[in-house]
Amino acid sequence: MSVSSQDQMTQQDQFLTQLLSECQKRSVTEESTFSLWRQKRQQEAATTVANSRMPHRKDEEWRFTDLSPLLEYQYQKSHSFDISSQAVDAFNIPEATTRLVFINGYYSPTLSQVENLPAGVKVGNLAALEAKEKSKVTDYLTQQEGGEELFTALNTAGFDDAAVVWVAKNTEVETPIHLLFLSVGEEKPSLIQPRCLVIAETSAKVNFIEQYASFSATDAASYFNNPVTEVWVEANAEVNHIRLQQEALNSFQIAKTAVTQAQDSRYACYPVSMGGRLARLDFDVFQTGTQTDTRLYGLTLGNGEQLLDTHSAIAFRHPHSSADQLQKNILDDNGRAVFNGKVFVPQKAQLTDASQLNRNLLLSDKAHVDTKPELNITADNVQCAHGATVSQLEADELFYLRSRGLDSQAASNLLINAFAAEIIKEIPFKSVREGLYSSLQNRFLG
Repeated sequence: MSVSSQDQMTQQDQFLTQLLSECQKRSVTEESTFSLWRQKRQQEAATTVANSRMPHRKDEEWRFTDLSPLLEYQYQKSHSFDISSQAVDAFNIPEATTRLVFINGYYSPTLSQVENLPAGVKVGNLAALEAKEKSKVTDYLTQQEGGEELFTALNTAGFDDAAVVWVAKNTEVETPIHLLFLSVGEEKPSLIQPRCLVIAETSAKVNFIEQYASFSATDAASYFNNPVTEVWVEANAEVNHIRLQQEALNSFQIAKTAVTQAQDSRYACYPVSMGGRLARLDFDVFQTGTQTDTRLYGLTLGNGEQLLDTHSAIAFRHPHSSADQLQKNILDDNGRAVFNGKVFVPQKAQLTDASQLNRNLLLSDKAHVDTKPELNITADNVQCAHGATVSQLEADELFYLRSRGLDSQAASNLLINAFAAEIIKEIPFKSVREGLYSSLQNRFLG
């Protein structure tokens, strides 16, 4: 190992040690059975972090994602802020009558709206749960597979509170639940660690919108957001999940979403990534029963110097299940995207029906994408397909549109909109769709 490599490893070790020290600064002092359980889980996670090292590009899972910019700052644990309700209304989603608001990971009851929920539906923050509810939460919170991964363990070691959505069996929630995680940049670089837990019990149905957005001043320091979301979809339940990542462009987000689906369940997610200097989403789905269906329709919008990374894994474990994944990336300027999608179909997952496609549209010569769809199949009676395309705006399509009277800009706008619309049109809420089309307009269209 060269001296420079040793220096780099030392820097990374120091960075990780400092992060762990910051996230262990507790603001929760409650003493209860639940608190003792949580302290034990958090200490276990802290030990995992302490025994880990920062990933780097020699690691296959991080080959295309250079974390060096993240290490440029020394982060301090974030603080809570007061924000006016009028300011938060800018993030209002009209279809959602229930809203949980967290500022830098801290719950804001005054900005949240959790009244008039149907019987059997619990929406609130972890700290406010009743003792019997906290006892039941221990069956789910921090129990997803992959909890030992570095950044997930870092979150587990340090989160103070969590958003909780719990839908009892045979209960349907018609309107979406909005989980708004606002990040406020401070004078010094800050570390933010939101946590989210969603449980749909047997035959329940729920739609939720998980939104990460910035409320930083223009001169605010960079921040590092490290959120973790756990979703449990029990037998015959249905969950529709829209995930919007709109962090500040000088920020970093390394996020984890883990989903466990039981027999006959249905889970659909629409992850949209457009913010952050460097943002990565690790998305794992574990199918633990037969006749389980998973739909992932993702969209990434990147420009400037952004690097936006999506890593997904769908693990089949029983026969007669299905999954459909379409990930689209649109990149301009020096924007970069990474897509690595894995589908695991073991021998016992016979009669699996799975498809995965990654399509990329590059609007500049300097935009770049690294795509790596993977099917890992050992079962012999399955229907599985995957593929990836990288393209620019087609000259013949532009020519055709211009021959119909459109100018060059209008023709380009139409093609970019059409490319993104295949994802956006699937999102079941009009205001979210309109917001995304507006983002397209601001980012790429003239």
